[in-house]
Amino acid sequence: MGLDRRAQPDCNSGMRIATWNVNSINARLETVLAWFREASPDVACLQEIKCIDEKFPAEPFESLGYNVAVHGQKTYNGVAMLSKTPMEDIRRGLPDGEGDDHARYIEALISGPTPVRVGGLYLPNGNPIGTDKFTYKLAWMARLNAHARDLLALEEPLVLTGDYNVIPEPEDADKPEGWLGDALYQPESRGAFRALKNLGLTDAYMEKDGAPGGYTFWDYQAGAWQRNHGIRIDHALLSPQAADALTSVVIHRDVRAGEKPSDHVPVVIELAL
Repeated sequence: MGLDRRAQPDCNSGMRIATWNVNSINARLETVLAWFREASPDVACLQEIKCIDEKFPAEPFESLGYNVAVHGQKTYNGVAMLSKTPMEDIRRGLPDGEGDDHARYIEALISGPTPVRVGGLYLPNGNPIGTDKFTYKLAWMARLNAHARDLLALEEPLVLTGDYNVIPEPEDADKPEGWLGDALYQPESRGAFRALKNLGLTDAYMEKDGAPGGYTFWDYQAGAWQRNHGIRIDHALLSPQAADALTSVVIHRDVRAGEKPSDHVPVVIELAL
């Protein structure tokens, strides 16, 4: 398929920001650490860590030179951010979240010659449609939209990256007809994603590549990986200031074929700042 794009940019040429839904950090710790040793991103947003803050294995990542911030939850959800440089102004959870106990959003200002604000998110799945879960998904996306609008007003480099649980276009699924009844592909979900972009955010993959087949998720069932029945649901949306600095997008497809894989693969963008 040729979508691994393993050629790595010069590690001194910019800031490399990764997103990866790891599908339980403790269950796949060795797999995740092996990737970090090889890819060595400057910043990484992890989703579905499936543990409370105290159970996140911070020490192995700290030994690799990372600062660690966690917004965890027992058994479900949970997000974390790791950065080689200090993180400031850390936020856990979206605004207006009273009554929402899902750990799905973490944000920090990453220090550097040009600071970058990074938001790591795990957007609700929303299935089955026609239930409170789908209503929650759309409400969460509305809250994200409002927060993104406020962040864009700061006019600074901003990256909102993570597992969006949205298939934006038919080209983002190997078999789009198989997703017609799924919350990830509903007109409302896709419309809310479009509304986010219409605030002035750039889809990094579409900006630098855009070729069909840039999948980031393959289900464990029915030989989806072997048949390449994938979808693109892990996205990086960039403010104009970050989009102007975007130099590359790398989908680490080969990780899905490795030992004890997540059903998602890492996506890494690079900003020349």
